[in-house]
Amino acid sequence: MIIPLAHRAGQTQEYYFSVKLAEVRKLLAAGHDVINIGIGNPDMMPSVQTLQTLADAAYRPDSHGYQSYKGTPALRQAIARFYAHTYGVDLETETEILPLIGSKEGITHISMTFLNDGDEVLVPELGYPAYRAVSRMVGAVVNEYPLDEQRGWQPDWDSLEARVSDKTKIIWLNYPHMPTGAPASRTLFERFVRFAHDHQVLLCHDNPYSLVLNQKAPISLLSVDGAREVTIELNSMSKSFNMAGWRIGWIAADKPYIDAVLTIKSNVDSGMFKPMMDAAAVALGNSDEWHAERNAVYAGRLEAVHAFLDALHCTYATDQEGMFIWAKLPESVPSAEKLVDDLLYQKHIFIAPGFIFGPKGNRYIRISLCMPKERIWEAVNRLKV
Repeated sequence: MIIPLAHRAGQTQEYYFSVKLAEVRKLLAAGHDVINIGIGNPDMMPSVQTLQTLADAAYRPDSHGYQSYKGTPALRQAIARFYAHTYGVDLETETEILPLIGSKEGITHISMTFLNDGDEVLVPELGYPAYRAVSRMVGAVVNEYPLDEQRGWQPDWDSLEARVSDKTKIIWLNYPHMPTGAPASRTLFERFVRFAHDHQVLLCHDNPYSLVLNQKAPISLLSVDGAREVTIELNSMSKSFNMAGWRIGWIAADKPYIDAVLTIKSNVDSGMFKPMMDAAAVALGNSDEWHAERNAVYAGRLEAVHAFLDALHCTYATDQEGMFIWAKLPESVPSAEKLVDDLLYQKHIFIAPGFIFGPKGNRYIRISLCMPKERIWEAVNRLKV
């Protein structure tokens, strides 16, 4: 006997990378050397001070019990210092910061907190798949808003206006943008804030890429005048600190939003491991030079990635930010899905097809910079064989 599934389980597909990485593991188990340049999984280490703090904290007798649902004061203070130094944003450590078990968790908590059945959510037509999936899981209606490639993948504002309604509760946005690498700008954020005030909707800004190959000073949406009344910002240790597997993120927002999300979160988990929070607090104090050295490594991989894309006759912008390169397929390639499978099974190279980020990505692929440049050059050479 099989107990019937809840409707949300029937509506939701297994995450694409979960399925595809299982195929990669089978190839590896069969002895094939697969070069994975499809996943944004940082391959460099956290700072030495971060690792030493983790090791030392694990030996303290007070480290292994339950912790506060709001994280340690030291972690919240470190997040506040990071926001002040990086974005020029002042946050109240007790009431305006909520640590998370990864910011992906925050997408679910925010959706559960603010969305009822039938409420509408505006998501970019290209974006992190969890925005759509979680919205649907909680019974909301997803409306995709167009992004204009000719204007640097910014919203088509006329179309966005046409899609908002009295039922619209949340707009998801993400700049620097994944997957296209479009940078953030103050002008763009100011327009989003005006839009949110005009239509009384909540802006949920996902901001994990602001320190990765950023070509100008990083920006927080919370730095814009009037943003606090209408914004929740998510951020993460995964990308900028080489701590993806640690699952540490946070939301920053005014106290009423933090309190509301905490009511959901406190019924879902029982806090985070204290040594990881202690170490994360140290990582948030990594020097500007540490970040610059990491970005220099990513920049050193760009030549190989561009050569890989040139070999596939793709086109791409050279001003992208973040740890991916977004590229358009030539007309001679019938589909991204077929190309991905051909590369995986014939050349043992894994890349990400653009359609997983939205239907508009059907003619695109995404390449990750999270692989040593020597391995990316090896992938280039495999294309020549």
